[in-house]
Amino acid sequence: MKMKEELEREMQIAIVGAGTMGMGIAQVAAMAGHTTLLFDPKEGAVNKAILRIRSTLEQLYEKGRISSAEVEAACARLKPVQAIGDLSGAGLVIEAIIEDLDLKRELFGHLDRLVSADTILATNTSSLMVTSVAASCNLPGRVVGMHFFNPAPVMPLVEIIPALQTGQDTTRAAVDLIRRWGKVPVVVKDTPGFIVNRLARPYYGESLRMLEEGVADEATIDHALRSIGGFRMGPFELMDLIGNDVNYAVTETVWKQMYYDPRYRPSLIQKRMAEAGYFGRKSGRGYFDYGEGAVKSQPSGDQTLWNVIFHRVISMLVNEAAEACYLQIATKEELDLAMTKGVNYPKGLLQWGDEIGLSQILDTLVSLQELTGDMRYRPSVLLRRLVAEGKGFYTD
Repeated sequence: MKMKEELEREMQIAIVGAGTMGMGIAQVAAMAGHTTLLFDPKEGAVNKAILRIRSTLEQLYEKGRISSAEVEAACARLKPVQAIGDLSGAGLVIEAIIEDLDLKRELFGHLDRLVSADTILATNTSSLMVTSVAASCNLPGRVVGMHFFNPAPVMPLVEIIPALQTGQDTTRAAVDLIRRWGKVPVVVKDTPGFIVNRLARPYYGESLRMLEEGVADEATIDHALRSIGGFRMGPFELMDLIGNDVNYAVTETVWKQMYYDPRYRPSLIQKRMAEAGYFGRKSGRGYFDYGEGAVKSQPSGDQTLWNVIFHRVISMLVNEAAEACYLQIATKEELDLAMTKGVNYPKGLLQWGDEIGLSQILDTLVSLQELTGDMRYRPSVLLRRLVAEGKGFYTD
């Protein structure tokens, strides 16, 4: 008799969408031992994706990370699919199409009628409500969010988002599968931005605010957060890497879904950059110039200015994590784990707050709110409570 784990490896995985994320997820599934069906209605997209996956795996072989047999076995498991009807036998379908709720709902309604009743339907959405996607299905209990991070084969974190309708068995199966794939699952409430895209908003938002105020330029803000905070990339170079069109779209989506809460308000600079087509690296120009012969921008100021920049940003980040903890979006351990594994923060934000001192974080926020009158700086109830009690997130 075959063991449960062996049977689960034999389960067919279907990926809808052969773009960057779909391609990455397909590679993960195939390397984990699954026959992986890849479908995209765009002509030539699937074959192109499979060729790119092979190229990626061959590079890993050349670096000695996998064997040639593993390359061939994984590639043999990748099956191009020409019609969506050919996905009917899959045990799990993961959607990785564009962030358009109407399109996702239409797709899930179709998949719901196509696959068997015990097939799990997962969305890789990064900012849309899983509950709304699930509502398009007759069997919404088998719908769950499985948010991978780019590049999916490299980044360990996967946010597991149960919709209001999702059955406990579905959530449990998603967590177990992701763990067997060698990833780190965290379970999060179905709220705008989930964990990472919600908690990371101030990294960009407060940096943009300081740019608007003339506190410092892009290169100086980036330098301060790299040198003092230990972040791998500053916010402006990171937005240029992500794409300023994409970053603005996510920011605006979270802001609207949070009923226009000032904490998540986009910057007019973001909007202008997107409208101008200054998307960053992919367009050759963003907050920095990536054209041939471009001179790299240099930071200015001194340690005092850099400390101000860091403390404004970290105070907003810790406050956002405190609010997520207060609203029970996830456990405090999962909130910290998500930021270190999903966006490579040097520390979990709640742990970081304890180390800096929550009273200092609170003082910074109160001072900024009093100075500006802006409700974006209002401290979390949990932060105020812990400071009043002389406690930390992890310490009494």
